[in-house]
Amino acid sequence: MNRKTLCAVPAFLGLLLLAAAPAGAYIGPGAGFAFLSSFLVLFLTFVLAIFSFLSWPFRLLFRILKSGNPYKKSRIDRAVIIGLDGLEPTLVERYMQDGMLPHFSALRKEGGYAPLQTTTPAISPVAWSSFMTGTHPAKHNIFDFLSRDPRTYLPDLSSARIGRPRRVLSLGKYNIPLSKPTIQGLRRSIPFWKILGENGISSTVLRVPITFPPEPFKGHLLSGMCAPDLKGSQGTFSFYTSDPERIRKREGGIAVPVEVKDGAVATFLSGPENTMLKVPEELRLPMTIRLDPDRSSATVAVDGQKIPLRPGVFSPWVRLAFKPGLGVKIRAVCKFLLLRAEPHFEMYVTPLNIDPEKPALPISHPYIYSVYLSKLLGPFITLGEANDTWALNEGVLDERAFLDLTYANHAEWEAMLANAMKKTRRGMIACVFETTDSISHMFLRYLDPKHPALRTGQAKMSEDVIKDLFRRMDGLIGRVRSRLGPRDLLLVMSDHGFKSFRRGVNLNTWLHRHGYLSLKDGKTESEEWFKDVDWERTRAYGLGLGGMYINQKGREHHGTVEPGEETRRLKQELAGRLTGLRDEEKQEIGITRIYDRDELPAGPYKDNGPDLIIGYNIGYRVSWDSVTGKVGGPVFEDNVKAWSGDHCIDPAHVPGVLFSNRPFNALTPAIIDIAPTVLDLFGIPVPSHMDGRPLLADSEEKTSSGHGAAPPHNIKKKKGKK
Repeated sequence: MNRKTLCAVPAFLGLLLLAAAPAGAYIGPGAGFAFLSSFLVLFLTFVLAIFSFLSWPFRLLFRILKSGNPYKKSRIDRAVIIGLDGLEPTLVERYMQDGMLPHFSALRKEGGYAPLQTTTPAISPVAWSSFMTGTHPAKHNIFDFLSRDPRTYLPDLSSARIGRPRRVLSLGKYNIPLSKPTIQGLRRSIPFWKILGENGISSTVLRVPITFPPEPFKGHLLSGMCAPDLKGSQGTFSFYTSDPERIRKREGGIAVPVEVKDGAVATFLSGPENTMLKVPEELRLPMTIRLDPDRSSATVAVDGQKIPLRPGVFSPWVRLAFKPGLGVKIRAVCKFLLLRAEPHFEMYVTPLNIDPEKPALPISHPYIYSVYLSKLLGPFITLGEANDTWALNEGVLDERAFLDLTYANHAEWEAMLANAMKKTRRGMIACVFETTDSISHMFLRYLDPKHPALRTGQAKMSEDVIKDLFRRMDGLIGRVRSRLGPRDLLLVMSDHGFKSFRRGVNLNTWLHRHGYLSLKDGKTESEEWFKDVDWERTRAYGLGLGGMYINQKGREHHGTVEPGEETRRLKQELAGRLTGLRDEEKQEIGITRIYDRDELPAGPYKDNGPDLIIGYNIGYRVSWDSVTGKVGGPVFEDNVKAWSGDHCIDPAHVPGVLFSNRPFNALTPAIIDIAPTVLDLFGIPVPSHMDGRPLLADSEEKTSSGHGAAPPHNIKKKKGKK
């Protein structure tokens, strides 16, 4: 199975399921999904849009008569929230001090700046879910990219599940869908923009993570992280090569062997599974690449189109249509990159993105919003994990090509943001850029002279890549500030920070060596997804980017540990032995703290989280093998991948950032405070279920926010105040 990291986050991700096949979130293709006719969906959407347009004066009058002016108590006209995923506070502070970031510096002087407490664990889907709901993870049900199925011990994507239609019509070799695919969002609690909408205030939400599937509310939304590609995966690239030495299993992609004959390559483009067939099979588009005689360019012929290519230059977005039968067309967009024409032919194709103009699955609210953006701005990337970190990790893309693709995606998102700011005079706008997360993941090694990935041939750049990233983000903030009015709030924030990832820790190997995890008789190691683990003799196992689970009776299928006191004692024992775990080879501490789920803030979904959350030290993270359930090999090993920075460590080491154009009065702001802050500024009471507190209250009170295992929010009043 091909695997694709979800974390970018980023960040390293989990698997969706290939129908009933095992998976592992942050890593790979999964549940193929059935498709409705785009024509029917778009026609009905068009009719509804016309009705909505014709009826809006009456609806507006009704709302005014019903609720009056929704901005009557508001202290702002607009709230603009810019999310720079993974922006590291120590680097922001260093570069501001060096005079590199004039717009960040001006924003700090105009309003305020502080590190922003993240969540436990410090993982993107967890943190952004807390951002939008104002709650700790136990209330929104997202604890990692991965969740685990206690019946099978296999991973699922934690944010959403995509299944087949419930009703089909059997006709010959076809199963014709009579209902929509089953799409289930797993995040709980209420996004603050829905509360705004219930109070008459509209929002535009662009690419905020964990917004797939899109939920209805008063406003517009384009889904972000965890939105799938056309294959139902978190992003599967294609790599075509005539070099037999380069044909091997590729993490996050497929390698297609080709042969050059008479200056041409005859091959195919691998599409989604055809679930309309009773016996599903992969859809393919025939494709021919013809090389120019001097090998300086090539032309791709696919789906009735001819796309000229030059080495090292990405094509524009190309629209494609896969045909499962009965007149149905499944639309995709992708880009092509000719890597080289000689001595061997090599070509990269991005993951097949859902075409925003004719989406096979809902990726926006309302459904037609992505169509509108595509008509206005042209085709754009719709995959949640947009920047192809695994293609760089696997040596398919070089560093320059990865940066070109990443900044092209960034330009698309900034164009959407500019359009939203132009069209939205009152209300809330939130836009998250994953550019900072992706580039930090892949290039942070250049800030760490001791990083083992610097010894590989792939490392050809310098720390200027990171400096350029921060300068570009400073320019973005400058352009946003120039569009603000006097009653607009600007918040610039990140969900977590970043540190070097030099060494991986295989938790499952450690558990095996110390008698907590057992293998089947005669086995000394296990392949992916605990293939050779003896669950009848196992007491604990690690899964995901930060979690450890007790193999508990009555919960896990082959549980061995009694719930209650026995589980509590085992957790204490594991926490005691793992805290301060020493990497003898490097004479460093690999794990600084273990968080017990039962000691973190409570909520209705607490029991769905890991029993223990591992707080890794700076420089360490769970190893690649441990995430995929492999047992064996060293406990500590060098990380030599381009993916050289990370944040899935002790949250105390990786706070995010918060800038505001208005002074805020929090001593230690937390990510859970953003939602109540926005509600409060619009004059809307903060719901009692929210854990966060407003940061820009009119009073002189100062709020000390807590998160994770920290104390709950306390109100500290100045002397003389009652």
